Amino acid sequence: MSADYRIERDSMGEMRVPNSALYGAQTQRAVENFPISGIRFSREFIHALGEIKLVAARANRDLGLLDSKLARAIEQAAREVVDGKLDDHFVLDIFQTGSGTSTNMNANEVIGNRAIQLLGGTVGSKNPIHPNDHVNMCQSSNDVIPTAMHVAALESIRESLIPALEKLQGALAAKSVEFDGIVKIGRTHLQDATPVRLGQEFGGYARQIELAIHRLKKLEDTLSELALGGTAVGTGINADPRFAALAIEYLSEITGMNLREAVNHFEAQGSKDAVVEASGALKTIAVSLSKIANDIRWLASGPRCGLGEIALPETQPGSSIMPGKVNPVIAESVLMVAAHVIGNDAVITISGQGGNFELNVMMPVMAHNLLESIRLLAASARNFSDRCVSGIQANRERCAEMVEKSLAMCTALAPEIGYDAAAAIAKESYRTGKTVREIALAQKILPAERLNEILDPMRMTKPGIAAKGE
Repeated sequence: MSADYRIERDSMGEMRVPNSALYGAQTQRAVENFPISGIRFSREFIHALGEIKLVAARANRDLGLLDSKLARAIEQAAREVVDGKLDDHFVLDIFQTGSGTSTNMNANEVIGNRAIQLLGGTVGSKNPIHPNDHVNMCQSSNDVIPTAMHVAALESIRESLIPALEKLQGALAAKSVEFDGIVKIGRTHLQDATPVRLGQEFGGYARQIELAIHRLKKLEDTLSELALGGTAVGTGINADPRFAALAIEYLSEITGMNLREAVNHFEAQGSKDAVVEASGALKTIAVSLSKIANDIRWLASGPRCGLGEIALPETQPGSSIMPGKVNPVIAESVLMVAAHVIGNDAVITISGQGGNFELNVMMPVMAHNLLESIRLLAASARNFSDRCVSGIQANRERCAEMVEKSLAMCTALAPEIGYDAAAAIAKESYRTGKTVREIALAQKILPAERLNEILDPMRMTKPGIAAKGE
């Protein structure tokens, strides 16, 4: 035996395993079988996997199925997985067996060998703890991996994405209040429309993010239903019928979430509809962020030859050749994240169709993409709030100037003088370059006092003012 390797055996024969590795023969086979991308399961997923193995050992001990000494060692080793202390031993590529069996066995072997170490035994000996017989007791990859997907997603949404979106929503809502007294021109079809308040626009953005948070919270009900207990095909073979309920009770305790066993294990393992639904919610959030980021960069376009209604914080030089240029780089980063999340959703949607009979066989890539989307959206939302939204300034003079120049000011005249007469004033204004107010005053269509009342831009932004559409 080489000083660098030890010989381990699995059901297929001998394998050389690095001496430094806590994983065993089955993991090493997968290392050699899947040299695809170098992309590994995320910290969030490994954290959840460790939690599942921890509560499984506890439940099996309490049911009298697992010796308490062995259970304690497995729990301690699993806790180290939860805490990230053994991450270097989770070495497998995302693109592997579609059930995630390789990664489940990676966890079983790492936890088993670490538990053996804790008991003073020899790594790789499978004595006194066996990765299949003890660490994987009452479980199968086919119920563990989907359970880890749900738990990891729930924890990531709760601990990372929702707080990030709450921060962004707060920043947008604060700008809505700050900008409420600033009237600017509205735009539909990228053409001038009737006036709005800048605060109203930002209030719309804040509401989008508020609804995004509501959508995420609705996922708690769907994702809280776990496959654990179904084992191989949903029948629960080789598992104590009391195991799932007890393990999930413990899992609820350590995660602080209200988790429950699947109503139907064949649905829980044969389909991944809950993950597709969750990804759809993330895609919707990405679309919302795209709308907000795009509007903000357009509103800030210029600074002299664009809309220029707002100014964004200057974060870095914008050009290697044009001195003094500053670009809306934070908003652009949001757009790229949104595009990536939408792409991840496409993969998850296709993978969700990979449920043939009693098992979906594309779970690893679904888990990776879902958790990556959560992580990217959270980081992007926080950064957008901190480095862009919170520092936005309004250009009051530019907003007022563009409102006064707008031909859409004629909309408020239509109820008083009729649509055709108002349209004629708009055309005359466009032809001469004069404002609607100037043309209307010159034509004496209404007394000056009444005209100025009707053409008050702030008045047009409030309910009950005539503005009958396009």
